[in-house]
Amino acid sequence: MSSGAPRRRLALVSVLVPDYAAGLAFFVDTLGFECREDSDLGGGKRWVRVAPEGAETEFLLAEAKEDQRAAIGAQGGGRVWLFLATDDFDRDHALFTRRGVVFEEAPRHAPYGKVAVFRDPFGNRWDLIEYAQG
Repeated sequence: MSSGAPRRRLALVSVLVPDYAAGLAFFVDTLGFECREDSDLGGGKRWVRVAPEGAETEFLLAEAKEDQRAAIGAQGGGRVWLFLATDDFDRDHALFTRRGVVFEEAPRHAPYGKVAVFRDPFGNRWDLIEYAQG
């Protein structure tokens, strides 16, 4: 039995995608995430984990079943619910724009950092953010 506070971490966040190929194309090819695992579980189901290089928390790409298709891109209820932090906003904003990411707004400065909202090809809203120092 260990002493002290429990050790917990957020390991995976499941995100619905229309199919694995589309999910991998966006997360790996467009955002530059690593594909950390792509295992065949049989019956057309796969265990696909992606994450930014060096990140601890990963996305589990979940191919939506027929009754889940309406939830693709709506898991955040229309709000920004995914926050991609960067150490160089201008670099990543330019890279993502070249790769076809459409930003909903021009980059702006907020008290917490430099930020702009974009949508992934599935409809989810994201913040690309470089947090303010201090």
